[in-house]
Amino acid sequence: MSILLFVFIVMPIAEMAVLIQVGGMIGVFNTIGFVLLTAVVGAWLLRQQGLATLLKANQRLNSGELPAKEVAEGLILAIGGVLLLTPGFITDTIGFLCLIPFTRHWLAAQALKRMVASSKSGGFYFRAGGGQNPFGEDPFGPRDNPFGRQGPFDRDSNGEIIEGEYRDETKTRHERLDKK
Repeated sequence: MSILLFVFIVMPIAEMAVLIQVGGMIGVFNTIGFVLLTAVVGAWLLRQQGLATLLKANQRLNSGELPAKEVAEGLILAIGGVLLLTPGFITDTIGFLCLIPFTRHWLAAQALKRMVASSKSGGFYFRAGGGQNPFGEDPFGPRDNPFGRQGPFDRDSNGEIIEGEYRDETKTRHERLDKK
């Protein structure tokens, strides 16, 4: 409740106080121009940093790695973008801090320290904030069988393994190009 109180009551009042003070010092139109300028510069930085983060995430996915850091940075970039579009100097300052690579990397590292990912017994469990798996050892129950690990939905309604055969009918790129 205290976070919502801060976000919806204290923050707008603080923003108004700062805008009034700055407007009194440099004038109303200069203040409005400065707020618009920070929004334009912030949008440009958001686009630039967002594309760089997206490319890093794509490279990690292509190499078979989990892009957890890039996902966290993407969320921080989104928060920074929203803060920059909100009129006010306090939110703009926090938004720019979210867009600067050094502070964004630090914020992402702090966020990732609080998250726990474990893969016990072939299952995957993810929880923000740490703590134990509330479902026990494996959230999908035991899955040992003579055919190796089974996914949680690889069984029919009676709990039996569904067996079958398949034939790969996908064509290679070379075969597709020959027919054109």
